[in-house]
Amino acid sequence: MNPQVHTLANGLTVILVDTAAFPTITTLLLVGAGSRYEREDNNGIAHFFEHMVFKGSKKYPSSLTISSVIEGLGGVFNAFTSKDSTGYWIKSTTDNFEEVIDVLSDMVLNPLLLDEEIEREKGVIKEEINLYEDTPYRSVGELFEGLLYNGNPLGFDITGTKKTVSSFTRQTFIDYISELYRPTNAVLVVAGGLEKTRGEKIRSHNYLSTIEEKFKDWQDGKKAIFEPVVEKQDKPQLLVKHKKTEQAHFCLGFRTFSFNNQRKYALSVLATILGGGMSSRLFTEVRERRGLCYYISTGRELYADVGNVVTQAGVTNNLDKVRESIKVILDEHKKIARGEVRSEEINNAKELLKGRLLISMEDSSHIASFLGGRKLLENEPETPEDSIKKIQAVKAEEIIELAQEIFKPEKLNFAIIGAFENKSDFKDTLELW
Repeated sequence: MNPQVHTLANGLTVILVDTAAFPTITTLLLVGAGSRYEREDNNGIAHFFEHMVFKGSKKYPSSLTISSVIEGLGGVFNAFTSKDSTGYWIKSTTDNFEEVIDVLSDMVLNPLLLDEEIEREKGVIKEEINLYEDTPYRSVGELFEGLLYNGNPLGFDITGTKKTVSSFTRQTFIDYISELYRPTNAVLVVAGGLEKTRGEKIRSHNYLSTIEEKFKDWQDGKKAIFEPVVEKQDKPQLLVKHKKTEQAHFCLGFRTFSFNNQRKYALSVLATILGGGMSSRLFTEVRERRGLCYYISTGRELYADVGNVVTQAGVTNNLDKVRESIKVILDEHKKIARGEVRSEEINNAKELLKGRLLISMEDSSHIASFLGGRKLLENEPETPEDSIKKIQAVKAEEIIELAQEIFKPEKLNFAIIGAFENKSDFKDTLELW
């Protein structure tokens, strides 16, 4: 893979990746705007604006117009909002790139933000919030980071609250856009079979010049900055959310470091050994040997200033069973910190990370997200091959030293949703560490 990185006159970074595969492409615009750039009074605006982009623009004045044009080209489209970025993507045939980039640029740069559409979409987003509330499998992760980063926007729910969403006006969106939607705070990626076309029209097409034409009027300006997290934890923290559920969902994890720390590759291997697949320690011990859960997995979440490694599980909704699950999970963490990790486990974890990364690269949307995300957030033009080399270079002693540093009581956090009401139900179990 040989991505070409360009910078337009207004500062917009453009990455072109020819996969020499099918005559299809993903066009992704990533903007460094997410919920961690919000305040209490406008929490949810990043996600809400993502919705409003699809509600009509200057050239494409309604959601029906936008969807009809894209689907009329045989394309599919969507968007996403995270804590540190928002992405808008269209997947299409290469022959229709000119039309696709015209729609995408107009949607983001010239949204109509009609009052009636804003009011209508408030109801939609409130129902989305209700959906997440009814899906503890999804909401427990937000609950966990709310515990970790309490008092900081990084701990906010991405969707906001019904109260904040209800308060938004057209001016709220305009103010938000002016703070973050700048070309120097964005990356545009076009990935796929760039040269695989059916006709001569696009075969001689200059992708870069077309992008420049569509985005040339995007004016740069000062970009808002996020409030950094100040970590002061000195003992285990726990949060219990009472909800009548058939299954208890919890996150158990530890504070780590930012994505700028090169030990992130060792952290990936460590997390994979713990709960990265069906052959991982936690899947084997908690599900296969004890039948305590249906799902369990371990992963990492890294930001510009902080990070965490977390295990999430859906466990039998019984206090004793939850306590047993916690004990088993903590025991496996302790074993690695004591140096009980086999070379076979490490090699298998590396191969799993390598395989999953390469398999994901079969899809142009994953290529676009991988390259765009690293360039936007980390300013690293890192390719999958680069990542694999760094993963393969991780040594056993790095993993053990990292476990010893991270797996400590003062970095432990636990959040659970289920038919429980008292923190004391879990305090003793967590203190066994």
